[in-house]
Parts: sequence; structure tokens; C-alpha cells
Amino acid sequence: MLSIALAGKPNAGKSTFYTAATMAEVDVANYPFTTIDANRGVSYVRTDCPCLEREERCNADDCEDGKRYVPIELLDVAGLVPGAHEGKGLGNQFLDELTNADVIVNVIDASGGTNEKGEPVDIGAHDPLEDIDFVEEEMDLWLAGIVENNWESVERKSRSPDFDIDDVLADMLSGFGASPTQIATVLRELDYPEDPIQWDDDHREELARLVRERTKPIVVAANKIDVAPEENVEKLLELDKPVIPTTAEGELALRRAAENDLVAYDPGDETIEIGDGVNDAQREALEGLAETMAEWDGTGVQSALDYAVYDLLEHVTAYPVEDASKWSDGSGNILPDAFLLPESSTPVDLAYSVHSDIGDGYLHAVDAKSGREVSDSYELEEGDVIKIVSTN
Repeated sequence: MLSIALAGKPNAGKSTFYTAATMAEVDVANYPFTTIDANRGVSYVRTDCPCLEREERCNADDCEDGKRYVPIELLDVAGLVPGAHEGKGLGNQFLDELTNADVIVNVIDASGGTNEKGEPVDIGAHDPLEDIDFVEEEMDLWLAGIVENNWESVERKSRSPDFDIDDVLADMLSGFGASPTQIATVLRELDYPEDPIQWDDDHREELARLVRERTKPIVVAANKIDVAPEENVEKLLELDKPVIPTTAEGELALRRAAENDLVAYDPGDETIEIGDGVNDAQREALEGLAETMAEWDGTGVQSALDYAVYDLLEHVTAYPVEDASKWSDGSGNILPDAFLLPESSTPVDLAYSVHSDIGDGYLHAVDAKSGREVSDSYELEEGDVIKIVSTN
């Protein structure tokens, strides 16, 4: 399961975002370090289900009338403060927790209602632009420190006749989630001395930055747009970075209202339908939220998760089936499973995602939409329905 980490300074709304996206109860309060130990839960990314191409919708538990929700892991960790890479606040704990994440959502307070330490201030008193690069810089410096602390080992190994810097760095940074391919790509982009002894701090910091960019891409959730000065949000959207306007509190309110049948709403919808059972105060609040959604194309919580997986990580959703004509499993369940795979993945990769035995016994695959056999090297596309033929 892919892992998305929520990062940012204290009191930016990470825990509210986490609660809204997972509906798991966590501590949410208006003071720094509400979260001490990391919260882990299951959330979902949303895509169009292939059942929309058929006369009837599928009966999958994670499909709501053609809106398909694919599970991912969501991680909410302690807030970040200046100097976190030096251990200030809960910095080391925070940064350690991020090593297993595939992608990061940097939740910032777009309203400017919290200062750089996460302490409440008047709305607009703090410039949220200062929080954009904050997480990246702390992660870069933290990783650079790890590289520095282990560099003596690299220098020792460089004296060996079979020394390969790609292999040595890949081994050193594997705990950060860096693959050998990613290290090789980073080194092609980096101008560095052939002898590791000649490397200086600038070389190591640049290595750390490039590795972090490759292994921990970041999308910004500009949170609290329901109370943020509009000019703040507009400035954030003008940046050359992916920024999603977000109201985590609004999303949480909608999910709770939907659970109580007060509104018709599925996560990721851009509009809501208010029911007849609401009182005047509830209607006023929901209508105000509907106006915010109309201005920013929804609450942004689902959009941030979707962007992280489908755009930054460049994944596609594929659906393995046993019956190519009915798009069902052996029990007749239509489109019961959905798998997230990197772009350029093949039917063989999908087979191994289903089960290692299925992959080991792979024979061939059939595109259930066309009914035609596809090659082993066929690159899966979003929404593909694939029958895998295996000896196991």
C-alpha cells in the first residue's frame, strides 16, 4: 500500500486533515505538538471506476456509483519547527517517520493565523509563503547530516579497487527509500569529484536535496481557505509548485454530516446537496461551506491525496479479474479489486501485485475491455481491466 505523510509546522491543520481523510479519532487542538506519536490510518484516492463503461455499476465496497476509492496509508506525524534537523521540537522523530513515506502532503496555514512555530496569531499576521519551503529545507538539511555522518565510510570504501559510488550511496540511502535507479539518476544530475575525499559540504547538501526530490515529492495543501484572505491563496497558487486550496475542517464537517444523512456528499465531490433534516444554523454553515467549495472546486482534501498519487507519483489504477467477459472474480463479484501501480507497469507487474505465486506462474494476460490478449510488455493504463492467466 502506498504511504502518504502529512507534514508541516504545528497547528497548521494536519491532524484535522488526517481525521477528515480517515475518519479516525485523533487529538485535535489549537496548540503546538498536539500530535506526539505518529497516527497511521487508511485513506483513499479517488478515480473513475471502469464500471461507468457498463450498463450497471459494480458491487465493489469501495465504489460509490462509479466513484472508485482505492486505499492508501496516511501518516500524520508531529509538527515541524525551525531547527528540526538539529533535533529541536520533535524534529528527529518527525523526520524519522517520513523515511517510509512515498510522497508528502505539506499542510500549511494559508490564513496566516499561526506563526513559524505554530503558535496562534491574528489572521493574516504571518506570511504563509514562508512555510512553503520550510519542510523541504528541514528534510534536506536532515538528510545532508545523515550523509555527512556516514561519509567517512564512503571514503574508506573508495580505496577498494571495486568501489562503485552508485552502489555505496544506494546502500547508505536505502533507509530513506532511495532505490539504486534513483541514486544513479541523481548522480547523473550532480557535478561532483570522482574521489569522495574531495567532496565538500556543498556536494553533500546538493546530493541530499536531489535525493529528497526524487524519493519524497511534495504537494502543498493550502489549508484553512475558508478563513484565509483571498490574496494569500492567490499568491500561493502563483508559485511554481503544486498547491491545492484546502479546508480540512470543511471536509471533516461534510463527512460527519453525510454520516448523519444531513447532506449528500462523497469525498472529492465539488458540490453538496443539503437535506431537509438540518436546522437553520446547520443550513447556514453548510451553505457557507458550499460557497467555499464552489470557489475552490471542493474542499481540497481528496484532491491533495489524488494529486500526490496520480500526478506526483505517476501511478495508474488497474483491475485484475478472473472472468474477462463479466469483469468478475470467481464468486461473481464485479471489479472487486483495484491496484495502484507506477506508470509503465505491465500485466506481469500486476500479477505479482495480486500475489507472488500468480506472478511466478504468469502465462499471459487479456484486456477485458477489448477481449484481446496483450503482450507481457504492454504498459498498463488508468482503468485497465485485466484477466491474468497463470498456472497458480
